[in-house]
Amino acid sequence: MRIAIQEEPFDFGAEAAGFADGRHDMGAVVTFTGVVRDLASGDLDAMEIEHYPGMTEKALRKIAAEAQTRWDLGDLLIIHRYGRMAPGERIMMVGTAAPHRRAAFEAAEFLMDYLKSRAPFWKKEHRKGATGWVEAKDSDEAALRRW
Repeated sequence: MRIAIQEEPFDFGAEAAGFADGRHDMGAVVTFTGVVRDLASGDLDAMEIEHYPGMTEKALRKIAAEAQTRWDLGDLLIIHRYGRMAPGERIMMVGTAAPHRRAAFEAAEFLMDYLKSRAPFWKKEHRKGATGWVEAKDSDEAALRRW
């Protein structure tokens, strides 16, 4: 298991290859990468993500351990960035490896839903002419309730 909370960008290809290569004991490897999405209006300059070191790592380790308990996983990866990012930049990556695809997909979705709605990260949008905190969405909460 690897959990990284970092300001610097990550290389998705290198991370995915490093996570999946040599996994002869696993039948499924699932990866997901979230990117900064521009607003429908096209006026997003940047997304800024803040967190409290120590608290964030502890929370991510706890949810990763829960995923490993709920699904038969051989490995998992969570990378989450903080700081200022422009539209199109990678924010986070989740990887799961399991003997069978269902466990790998479900565990990845579980981790993604948790990261979206419960992980202690705070997001601020910098728009042309305005700055504001991103509010929680009902759809994100609904996605988390299924677990």
